[in-house]
Amino acid sequence: MGPGARERMRAIPSVLLLLGVLVTMGTPTGGRAADIDAGRRKAEVCAACHGPDGRSTNPAIPSLAGQPTLYTHWQLILFRDGRRKDPQMTPVAAPLSEADIEDLAAYFAARPPAPPRGTVDPATAEAGRRLVGVHHCDSCHRPRLDGQNQIPRIAAQHYEYLLNQLRGFKAQTRGELEGTMTSAARPLSDEEIEIVARYIASLP
Repeated sequence: MGPGARERMRAIPSVLLLLGVLVTMGTPTGGRAADIDAGRRKAEVCAACHGPDGRSTNPAIPSLAGQPTLYTHWQLILFRDGRRKDPQMTPVAAPLSEADIEDLAAYFAARPPAPPRGTVDPATAEAGRRLVGVHHCDSCHRPRLDGQNQIPRIAAQHYEYLLNQLRGFKAQTRGELEGTMTSAARPLSDEEIEIVARYIASLP
């Protein structure tokens, strides 16, 4: 195991601790049950960018369908509170109430995920699978890369979106809370980033 892999493995306990912190910070505490039908109505404005039912048709914009509830919940809080900035998302999230966020997160979590974004040749699939294993993507995103808690589903996201995110983490221009993704992306070459993005986009 190389030094980069050891660094990421050492980071896993702190990531698990962070999960507990985020669950406490991002989970509703008022006892209110999320209203999926209300979330559907509130999500109508989201469709312009994220696609019908949260299944994006824009290669640069992620699908929200099938994302873990806590992931969407926490990201909307970050956008709303200005801790994550985006020229489109920040003004959309700014007026959201806690109930709005709960309903939207529950709605998108209940939607079927987008289908795989094309296929890859066997050599690319094998190289992508190996890189995902070497860099421990499944430690946080789970073996099927379908996410958990505040960790996003990345399987079947658009290739272009995944490519941009990985490049941003490698260049340290993409913000994150704990630094795990920056550590994971930093050792990847440009070619390896392309392989990983194509492989993940092809997964169901």
